[in-house]
Amino acid sequence: MISERYLGTAAGIAAAMETREAAALPERTRHLAFGDVAAGWGILEDLGVAAVIDEVTGSRPAGAALSAGTYLALAALNRLVAPCSKAAFADWWKTTAGDRLARIGAPALDHRYFWDAMHAVTLGQLEEISRTIAVRIVGLSGVDVSSVALDMTNFATFIATANGKAPVAQRGKAKQKRSDLRLAGLGLVVTRDGGIPLTWHAYPGDRPDVTQFPAMTGQLLGQYQAVTAAAGVPAAADMTVVFDAGQNSKDNFAHLARSGLHYIGSVPASDCPDLTALPARVRAVADEQRSGGLTAYDIRREAYGTQRRTILTHSPELHAAQARGFDGTTLGQGRQETGRAGRHPGPRQDPPAQGESRSGDRGDHGQALGPPRHHLAADRRPAQGPAPGLVRRPGRPRRAGRGNLRQARADHRS
Repeated sequence: MISERYLGTAAGIAAAMETREAAALPERTRHLAFGDVAAGWGILEDLGVAAVIDEVTGSRPAGAALSAGTYLALAALNRLVAPCSKAAFADWWKTTAGDRLARIGAPALDHRYFWDAMHAVTLGQLEEISRTIAVRIVGLSGVDVSSVALDMTNFATFIATANGKAPVAQRGKAKQKRSDLRLAGLGLVVTRDGGIPLTWHAYPGDRPDVTQFPAMTGQLLGQYQAVTAAAGVPAAADMTVVFDAGQNSKDNFAHLARSGLHYIGSVPASDCPDLTALPARVRAVADEQRSGGLTAYDIRREAYGTQRRTILTHSPELHAAQARGFDGTTLGQGRQETGRAGRHPGPRQDPPAQGESRSGDRGDHGQALGPPRHHLAADRRPAQGPAPGLVRRPGRPRRAGRGNLRQARADHRS
């Protein structure tokens, strides 16, 4: 034995170890968002978005700490990760690792710099920037552009009513049901491979889609062909226009026929009483792996003056969601009250078949469903009058805007 050292009792050794571990812990820590910010900023750098914008717009805005391209790239990153106002951007930036990735400190991110950068880009320059970036996306990612889809919608904005500097934001029919907000319309062409946007067109939100449809489809088709030509790839032979019932008109269908474009539209269920009256057994599951329990019925019928392929669909998930919403209405509550009174009408049943001649053997019935397609009409239950729990209030005249129905209790006497 060369040397011997007494370490103390087991309790003393454990206490010494705990003290050493506590001394190794930091006094404070800082938790920053990293993964999504790093991924988004990396894509923006790979595409050279800031450089493309600066090349098109020219010199930096007077007094700005960064170039217009950098500010707009940062704005795009914020929209991708955690959208907020430009006034709140600097505070959000402090909660991320962005300053370590981009070497940009919060003092350079005053909201007025973002506004100056936006004003530095004209509409013509914006289209050129968009086209250049789309070409780079196709070149770097190798995305398949042989099959694309075009769709139109509108978005609600929080631009003040008195703000006249944004003419694209106008009052209109909001698809988000926000009639209190100003709207901006948007048409977009995206690839089927990954849903990558290739070109777009914005229009004032007070213009009905049905009036913008012909010009929009022609303009976006031209822009798409320009992008594919610049990227050195052939334009799509099966470009598909996707639209809802708001764009339906004989003129628009005639325009599509002249253009040769493929299209998928939507027809209100109220326009298809012959389909909604069919029993549920005529529908077949479309694609269980991709669409779950979605069932569909495929047939050719006349729509807007021409025989067209029409697909009736029914989604159990959508049906359940709509049923929950209906249960919260007056009619739904009346039906529940009737059920508690012991007079529940029972579960919904399919309409009775009209004899064997209406079976699937009949020649005018649809064939077995092929590949899944977008819906053209929703399955609806035919109107059956007021719920059993509601009765007419006798002896009182109707008033404009008010009904004369009241809910019946189990012990009510008429």
